Amino acid sequence: MPKLTIDNREVTVEPGTKVIEAAAQLGIMIPRFCYHPALGAVGACRVCAVKVLAGPPRTTGIQMSCMLEARDDMVVSTTDAEAVDFRRHIIEFLMLNHPHDCPVCDEGGHCLLQDMTVSGGHGIRRYKGRKRTHADQYLGPLIQHEMNRCIQCYRCVRFYREYAGYTDLGVMGIGSRVYYGRYEEGVLENPFAGNLVDICPTGVFTDKPSRYRGRRWDFERSLSVCINCSLGCRTIVCSRYREVVRQEAGFNPDVNGYFICDRGRHGFYYASAKDRPRKAVVDGNAVPAASAAEEAGRRIDRVRNIHGGQAVACVGSLRNSLESQGTLKAVCKARGWQGPVFFDTADAAACTAAAVAGLNRRTAVAMPRLAEADLIVVLGADPVNEAPMAALAMRQAARAGAAVIVLDPRPTVLPMPFTHIPLRPEEIGHVFASAVGMGEDAEPLPLAAVEKLRALVAESRRPVIVCGADVVPPTLPTIAADGVSHLQDSGKSAGLFYLLSGPNAVGAAMFTDGVPSVDDVVADIEAGRVHALVVVENDLFHRYPDHHRLKKALDALDVLVVADYLDHPLSHRADIFLPSATVFEAGGIFVNQEGRAQRISPAFKGGTPLSQITGGAHPPREFTADIPGSDAAPAWAIIAKLAGDASVDPASPGDRYPSLSVLDDCRPFPEDGILLDRTLGLSTRIPPSAASGTIAGGDDILVITTDLTFGTETLSARSACLNAAASAPSAVMHDADAGEMGLSSGDIVIIQGTSGRLSIPLRTTAEMARGVLVIPRHHRVSWQVLGKNMAGIDRKRIQKG
Repeated sequence: MPKLTIDNREVTVEPGTKVIEAAAQLGIMIPRFCYHPALGAVGACRVCAVKVLAGPPRTTGIQMSCMLEARDDMVVSTTDAEAVDFRRHIIEFLMLNHPHDCPVCDEGGHCLLQDMTVSGGHGIRRYKGRKRTHADQYLGPLIQHEMNRCIQCYRCVRFYREYAGYTDLGVMGIGSRVYYGRYEEGVLENPFAGNLVDICPTGVFTDKPSRYRGRRWDFERSLSVCINCSLGCRTIVCSRYREVVRQEAGFNPDVNGYFICDRGRHGFYYASAKDRPRKAVVDGNAVPAASAAEEAGRRIDRVRNIHGGQAVACVGSLRNSLESQGTLKAVCKARGWQGPVFFDTADAAACTAAAVAGLNRRTAVAMPRLAEADLIVVLGADPVNEAPMAALAMRQAARAGAAVIVLDPRPTVLPMPFTHIPLRPEEIGHVFASAVGMGEDAEPLPLAAVEKLRALVAESRRPVIVCGADVVPPTLPTIAADGVSHLQDSGKSAGLFYLLSGPNAVGAAMFTDGVPSVDDVVADIEAGRVHALVVVENDLFHRYPDHHRLKKALDALDVLVVADYLDHPLSHRADIFLPSATVFEAGGIFVNQEGRAQRISPAFKGGTPLSQITGGAHPPREFTADIPGSDAAPAWAIIAKLAGDASVDPASPGDRYPSLSVLDDCRPFPEDGILLDRTLGLSTRIPPSAASGTIAGGDDILVITTDLTFGTETLSARSACLNAAASAPSAVMHDADAGEMGLSSGDIVIIQGTSGRLSIPLRTTAEMARGVLVIPRHHRVSWQVLGKNMAGIDRKRIQKG
């Protein structure tokens, strides 16, 4: 390995390491603008100049450290007078046209140009000419464009076009007229565009929703984990005056690397929504939270004494922290209550249980391994819409030459070249098993595509199987896991990457016995077996596919207790409502799709944001003993109080609930998380289920409800800026099916469901499976009237509006 000297200090580095990276290992920060660890080097800005005092031929003298490979016996100086003078002049050139608007620039205080200008010794403007100016563009509701601040480092277009794979933003012009923007202004199409804010070293791209809300030094900044999908990307929460103002990407080499998606970046506004319920309510009247919890406990005990413990049912959610899920499980067991239930349908529970059963360290891989694959096979998943950062990792593999094959019924879009084999859900497992040599030939399915998949699998050395758990039969995750094991047995370094339906789906499966679901609870209410229902952080009306049936069941209850931090129809139906704390206030442990448990620390103590109390005026000058709106408690503490546990210690729930003690023992909690199956044995705890969905047959068309990047996920759907950036939702059908039914793209179709009618625009395409109708679970679409997901519907019930 090369051994060199930098500023009189020796360092040994891996072969291929650049001098700028070698210096960083010594804690030496060489100035840089164009260089970024994730993007590599292009030598565009010239500000990373160093002087090589000794080294191989043609390496001595002034060199760009980002372009120079570290070599044996090389002697480098970052402080040599010639190098310092070179950098000072480069910075002066960059500042010729730069506006001196630091006092009003949102980048001020964490601007790389400010840092480099000071460290480079440039402080006096000598150029007397007029500055070059540009017109700014409208780039949508998420990004503010200030082109006059640009120093032509090319970071933005390199990320946008090369790294992320989108082409609607680029570089135009030449010389001093270089311009970074769109051919015409409009909303950026890239669901990762928010990363432009983080990587821009000046203030060309700034976060529009948080504009003028504070400087970086004004914020309480803390590491967190995104809970807007199952990947668990690291974020940095910026809060001020009891309110989350902004989220930034947090570096995590084991999960998301340097970037996050826009859903995760802007999906936090639910926490400070003006309609967020912050007061406990009993029978429509606001009361102290402690009194409401006591009353809820009394009413639940009354039902339990009359009808028995099984007459009380508990429903949690996939957005519960692991502490809340574990507490709910322990309380149900101790009190004889039914549950807990975390999944809306039996199919969803069975699918996730099968996926969790396949998790083990031999097969499961993290996103960095996904980016290193030489073949990616996607089974029943739509990464851009379900878990966008997985698509970004797949993009990096494709850039390195990996082939990408997608087996899915929907019209999938990915930021890379890929082969789409449009199959109905029940066909995916058969085709995949055939391709990896575990089953018979997949006749009469598209043989050419299957043969291509079979050939690519045979040639690959590092294949990764990406398997969904949303619109697939519950048997598919098991087939995917068996396929990966089969590939490993044949000598390949194969990996398995699940996409699950929520941030704590693994925890929900871990604390679920069998596959009980909200379906089961509703059936028990209808049969008179359940009289009291406790719902913790779950808006049943958001995902349950039959509103009519759900409403009738809720009306039949004697007691409905709801704990949540969201305002939704279920909370208004509750006899007793208890406000819970968000992850920003309570923290908690969340387990991602890899089985990696990550602890989130509270970002602030909670309470009503000051902006909502003062309306923007000066805060009250008098001191008070309490924080307004601070009745909310962690959900797991609320659960414990409902069960009569008054001595709630938020520091160690494992003291009372042994299923959580293994995590309590990990103190301090590792920053990179804990791979759970090393301690909890997830690979054997949950058996796979044989349950399966109803597949359409005959002349029926299969209805599949699915997620979109924006507008369908429970939390981010409450972010106005994301809703403004989203395109209008539409149903999608194959061209041939639409033609047979007398429909065409752009029509408004009316679908007669089991409990009502749905009116929605139609889009047609040839890039999807025949006999399938895809409906988005968008918050503006009443998809719940259609009834069960992945069920057949008579074509005659689909009419042109």
